[in-house]
Amino acid sequence: DVALRFLREDPWERLAVLRDAVPNVCLQMLLRGRNTVGYTPYPTRVTDAFVHEATDCGIDVFRIFDALNDVSQMQPAIDAVRDTGSAVAEVALCYTGDLSDPDETLYTLDYYLALAERIVEAGAHVVAIKDMAGLLRAPAAHRLVTALRERFPLPVHLHTHDTPGGQLATLLAAIDAGVDAVDAASASLAGTTSQPSLSALVAATDAGQRTTGLDLGAVCDLEPYWEAVRRLYAPFEAGLPSPTGRVYRHEIPGGQLSNLRQQAIALGLGEKFEQIEDMYAAANDILGNLVKVTPSSKVVGDLALHLVAVGADPAEFEKEPGRFDVPDSVVGFLSGELGEPPGGWPEPFRTKALAGRTVPHAETELSAEDEAALASDARPTLNRLLFPGPTEEYEEARSRYSDLAVLPTTGFLYGLDAETDVIVEMEEGKTLILGLEAVGEADERGLRTVMCTINGQLRPIPIRDRSVTSDVKAAEKADPAEPGHVAVPFDGVVTPLVSVGEEVTAGQAVAAIEAMKMEASIAAPVAGTVERLTIEAARQAEGGDLLLVLKSAD
Repeated sequence: DVALRFLREDPWERLAVLRDAVPNVCLQMLLRGRNTVGYTPYPTRVTDAFVHEATDCGIDVFRIFDALNDVSQMQPAIDAVRDTGSAVAEVALCYTGDLSDPDETLYTLDYYLALAERIVEAGAHVVAIKDMAGLLRAPAAHRLVTALRERFPLPVHLHTHDTPGGQLATLLAAIDAGVDAVDAASASLAGTTSQPSLSALVAATDAGQRTTGLDLGAVCDLEPYWEAVRRLYAPFEAGLPSPTGRVYRHEIPGGQLSNLRQQAIALGLGEKFEQIEDMYAAANDILGNLVKVTPSSKVVGDLALHLVAVGADPAEFEKEPGRFDVPDSVVGFLSGELGEPPGGWPEPFRTKALAGRTVPHAETELSAEDEAALASDARPTLNRLLFPGPTEEYEEARSRYSDLAVLPTTGFLYGLDAETDVIVEMEEGKTLILGLEAVGEADERGLRTVMCTINGQLRPIPIRDRSVTSDVKAAEKADPAEPGHVAVPFDGVVTPLVSVGEEVTAGQAVAAIEAMKMEASIAAPVAGTVERLTIEAARQAEGGDLLLVLKSAD
């Protein structure tokens, strides 16, 4: 997803390059059960093809998990990995709650042991504890690892995030209890939403009974390199400068915090992030206290963002969800798209929320053409099936700009300053020196002449400057006092689903909106006839813009 959506690179080529560069270290990836690496369930044929291609490209270990800890949803992936004959099926129990809390009634030690038993029976090679938000406290880690090692013959691998700041203690407690492997990060990339520091772990265990076997000096020698890399990607960090105990309340996974902040900024809600954190906890309660990991965490996050964007009170939303638009991911979850949550369905909220809404088909279907394409050219076909939008954007970028992977990170992310250049290795024996000499003034069309050099030869290139103010008329705003005015709920790309003169019913979807991976329907607040349509085709719109005007049927 990241390679296609943000880097405009072929993920298979990137993996192959990594494999060549690191031939003697195991490479591991996450596999979301029947969702593979996407957000919705896929046929077993897709899972089989993906695992085969990933193994062939260099993946050694697959950490398989399900968003709701449903082993039946993981079984096809486990079977696919075992069928390779070489890859390792590491199957995860996703941790949430606090099993050491005497008031915990759902996610207890008995719950996790019963889950681990099903994982072992399913054919796992390794049992993983996947603590997405850093909620696993040290005493709970000791109890859980001790129980797993006593009950089951498989290795146990612990993964946690250091969001609250205390997870080194959790790793040490797990090591004392007999855990076989733990995850840590180079100190330059460690802490907060990442993993605990590897150098701290090595130092903390050096004089103990169970050492890592790693040389502390060699580990520390890697840190300046990763520090330089981190500076390049600083704009994409989670915005969490220090540990936070708030995670024990909102339970947002470490891998989601940075994405959620970027989504909030895109929706114009960047200044309301603490409110979004609180709303995330409220959304989790409304949905039934879920295990929160992709894609279930996306469901909770989408709902939290949506409720903050429209200024909704969570109690009112829970009581009368039919009065509100609901993100598509939430409708899909409530209709069983991800399976049934461990605590059961949140009723009567679920029934009320689904009333009158179109329930999506649970599984992506393969056409005969898809089947044939998987057999003949699996990798681009998998890209298209799993991430159709990002794949289309990647293919367009590849067609326009060729292979962007050859660009250095600074040039790709930030562009060039005047009178600077970059060296690009196109292929062996073919090097380009690209430079920026000057940028001209914008003309009446918003075009600037950019003076570039390619291997010393000056070339003028006309480029559209999209920041130049145009004479485009400001969008009309909806009047909250007019019941027939249908407003855009938040910033995003709006696609109308109705036309002028069409009759609609109350609650009918009249448009779709998409923003930073979140999709939702915009519903008609009342029954009536579409009198005027101000957004006639898919385009970017702002929250509060007028979408259409309904003439009431009364």
